[in-house]
Amino acid sequence: MGYLEKYNEWLESNEIDENTKENLRLIKGNNEEIKDSFYKELEFGTAGLRGIVGPGTNRMNKYTVGKATQGLANYIIKNNAQNKGVAVAYDSRNMSEEFSKLACLILNANGIKTYRFKSLRPTPELSFTVRELKCVSGIVITASHNPPKYNGYKVYWDDGAQISYPVDEEITKEVNAIVNYSEIKQIKEEEAIEKGLYNEIGEEIDNKYIEYLKTISLNPEVIKKQAKNIKIVYTPLHGTGKKLATRILKELGFSNVYVVKEQAEPNGNFPTVSYPNPEDPASFELALKLAKEVDADIVIANDPDADRIGLHVKDSKTGKYILFNGNMIGLTVADYLINQKRVKGMLQENTALIKTIVSSNMTDKICEKNNVALFEVLTGFKNIAAKIKEIEEKDSYKCIMGYEESYGCLVGDKVRDKDGIAALMLLAEAAAFYKEKGLTLWDNMLKMYETYGYYKEKQLSVVLEGADGAEKIKSIMEKVRNNPPKQIGEYKVLKFRDYLKGIIIDMKTGKNYHQNLPKSNVLYFELENDFWCCVRPSGTEPKIKFYMGVKGNTLENANNLVEKLTEDMKELVK
Repeated sequence: MGYLEKYNEWLESNEIDENTKENLRLIKGNNEEIKDSFYKELEFGTAGLRGIVGPGTNRMNKYTVGKATQGLANYIIKNNAQNKGVAVAYDSRNMSEEFSKLACLILNANGIKTYRFKSLRPTPELSFTVRELKCVSGIVITASHNPPKYNGYKVYWDDGAQISYPVDEEITKEVNAIVNYSEIKQIKEEEAIEKGLYNEIGEEIDNKYIEYLKTISLNPEVIKKQAKNIKIVYTPLHGTGKKLATRILKELGFSNVYVVKEQAEPNGNFPTVSYPNPEDPASFELALKLAKEVDADIVIANDPDADRIGLHVKDSKTGKYILFNGNMIGLTVADYLINQKRVKGMLQENTALIKTIVSSNMTDKICEKNNVALFEVLTGFKNIAAKIKEIEEKDSYKCIMGYEESYGCLVGDKVRDKDGIAALMLLAEAAAFYKEKGLTLWDNMLKMYETYGYYKEKQLSVVLEGADGAEKIKSIMEKVRNNPPKQIGEYKVLKFRDYLKGIIIDMKTGKNYHQNLPKSNVLYFELENDFWCCVRPSGTEPKIKFYMGVKGNTLENANNLVEKLTEDMKELVK
């Protein structure tokens, strides 16, 4: 069925409410908008849904959310797990509150108990809650760092991690098996409460999460000594982070915490930024203005659901604020955790760290020096969480930390997703620790470069929206996959990994080696001089992403090399 036929079907269907039909009539004659709204079903992909809010099969609305929830309910019932319950949270985005209530009532209509937060909460707290309440699953309504017109629906399983193989595929089958929206079960809130199916949670979970965070802290005595000397500027970017971020900092003793007032309160329109993403330097404009006014040591931002974290650090020599990318943040936390645990005699022999394939190779050197095992997984925190579960079940290693270059860290054993609140706490603690030694976090980063090597990475994202954009992304991937270059810029390609086909090609000999690589639409190039490149479509946004990594002789040299390699990658896909 074509997109125009689907559009007309919705207009004529008894299953679609009149308000939705009225919104559809508003786009009548707008062929491009109709096409993008109906050319496909909104895919239940990377742990759930993500899309533009609006009417249509390719949009986030009560019908697509309802279909996803009914599919999840059917899977839970097939596994006789309905009595364990589902935890539900939501962020500050438009329609998040409504979608979260809808998901609960659909689950309740299927006899499944729910625990919904009374008000918005960070994604990492949802992961914590699933484990704390021993739920079978969790749902968080969020589109993370996407532009305002987006929302999303992320599903977690009983280990507190985003669903991964084979659960993700089995739930997807259940979702896709729903043909008619009339199959989505319904119940009134009053009836669900009366039956004990709909339950609200809040402060009691906050208290437990905060106490858990305190157990991760390694130098509380240093915080008490330096708390008045450290100045922290914080922004939740109109999202969920403020309540818990300011609380944990206050309870640890930090007294000079300045919140960006223009961005302090939740707002799904994100009026002060075009893109509420701490990866984007522009999102720090107001925070840096405040930092200069109060002479802050560090400037921290969370994205709307507070799983990601961004960081600027003042350079005491120049007075300028230096942006830390996701790798620098992850490396700073890893170096602090590992070294402090080693000094305190807390670093166990079976300690492991997990990173993704596009994260910094400096991680390898830190682990080598400290005798920490290193595991590498595909991008996405669900893959990090799956590896944690695997090594825990084998009782082989204890994970000290997981991180990825996209501004996410996981620390401790009670959260199975990136945790921007825990990362914020540790970065503030590390800043206090190094300040006592007369150093800034940037000074320590320079020492890490001197110790481990001048590693530098960069990511380039190209946004290609709509049906035409999706086709363009597909075309780029096929072009590179079918004609892998033997050289990128001035550097020879040593090996080419195609994770979708499960092969590694030795570019010198041309031999193909079938490997047991995890399946994903990812292409990876091993280059000379310990350089590397990678290209993949985003699993959550209409983007194709390019990653580059180099090692230089100096910091300036490394910066120049990674910029040159980025330009070379652009040429590859023209």
